[in-house]
Amino acid sequence: MSVLVNIDVPNLKDALAFYTSAFGLTLKRYLGNRVAELAGWPVAVFLLQKESGSVGAGGSRRTYERHWTPVHIDVVVEEIDEAVARAVRAGAIAEQDVRTTIWGKIAVIADPFGHGFCLIQFLNRGYDEIAEPSRTSLSGNSTRLESESPS
Repeated sequence: MSVLVNIDVPNLKDALAFYTSAFGLTLKRYLGNRVAELAGWPVAVFLLQKESGSVGAGGSRRTYERHWTPVHIDVVVEEIDEAVARAVRAGAIAEQDVRTTIWGKIAVIADPFGHGFCLIQFLNRGYDEIAEPSRTSLSGNSTRLESESPS
C-alpha cells in the first residue's frame, strides 16, 4: 500500500510556482495539461487543475477560498521560522503565530488556493513526549513505545 497526495488547484501554473517555492518540491512530470506530479516529499504529490465551481465530491462544488477540511497535511521542517518565511514569500498566509509545545513547534498556514497546512518542527523527543506508553489499542492489545521493555 502507498499514499498519494492530490491537491486540487484552480491554476496549474500558479500552483507549481507556489509549491516549488514554498516547499522546495520539484516538477517530476506532467500527466497531460491539467496534472503535475511533484517530487521531494516521501509521498507522491499531484497538483490537479480543477475549475472553481466544478463538482468535487457528492454534490459539493469546489471553492478556493480558505476552507476547513478534516484531512490536512503537516509538513515536518528542520527550522520553522525559516520555513514559515519561505512559504509566506511564495504566497502563503500565516494564520497564527508559531506556537511552542513540549513536543515541538507548529505554524498554521494556508496556500493561495485555500488549503490549510501545518508546519511542524519537532523538539525534544517529538510526539514521544506526549505518548501514553501502555495504553490499550482499539483492538484490545497493549501498545508500547519502542523504548519500553516488555514486562
